[in-house]
Amino acid sequence: MKSVLSKQRFGAHLSVAGGLQNALIAAAALGCDCVQIFVKNQRQWRAKPLTQEQIDLFREEQRRTDIHPVLGHASYLLNLASPDPHSRQRSTLALIDELERCEAVGVPYLVLHPGSHLGAGMAAGINNVIASLNDVHGATRGFATSVLLEMTAGQGSSVGHEIQQMGKMIAGTRESERLGVCLDTCHLFAAGYDLSNPAAYEETISLLAACVGLTRIKCIHMNDSRGPCGSRVDRHEHIGKGKLGRQAFIHVVNDRRLAGVPKILETPSGIDGRGTSLDRVNLRRLRRMILA
Repeated sequence: MKSVLSKQRFGAHLSVAGGLQNALIAAAALGCDCVQIFVKNQRQWRAKPLTQEQIDLFREEQRRTDIHPVLGHASYLLNLASPDPHSRQRSTLALIDELERCEAVGVPYLVLHPGSHLGAGMAAGINNVIASLNDVHGATRGFATSVLLEMTAGQGSSVGHEIQQMGKMIAGTRESERLGVCLDTCHLFAAGYDLSNPAAYEETISLLAACVGLTRIKCIHMNDSRGPCGSRVDRHEHIGKGKLGRQAFIHVVNDRRLAGVPKILETPSGIDGRGTSLDRVNLRRLRRMILA
């Protein structure tokens, strides 16, 4: 019988070029258990509505491959923390559209970077995120899809690089039970949480438990970091090849408290010198770190 740790689900962020279902086909070919996708062009504010044919193709391919869960990632254009009301409204409407797309194809989670306060200050940024999420929740009542707020690395004026900030955004939002959290190992490390150190790792988990609750963690982005701990530099590296190192990932994949959380690669794409997909290489490294 498989242990809880060996049943973990690993995947990667994959392209939907040519159709959403193509990411599922690619995920199955790579040996992924789960996958993350953009549900629209992440570089554009608008996109044509999904057709019933597109929805049916995606759902059919998911049944065939049994890739689950499928997570969406919101466009990087969105900024719910912006001090500019027009920009914030535009972001809110775009987020609602992405949630509608997720709902249509049965994607349960949409990962979202909270945004940047652009000099208005962290308190103002957090309050703007809360107000924006309240509007989003009001427009999407009854939806099965949940927003997952992603921890950030702390570059520039980004909101959400401290666990306490995440807790404030969740606690201040109406219908907060609809919100979850997405961790990113690179972001946490760059923000000053040293996951490679056993004591610091436990302190981080304890803080997450106290401020947001471990049951809210619905996704972990598994990325090594090119920058050192506390650098606030968001630069992803291949597993075990960056400043985080193997030990941090050994801690994560052997933590029974996080065993049920899908773990998604956002490492650089490409192929190695043997012609093997780097996603496949990184997935293999993670699975080999499981000790039980």
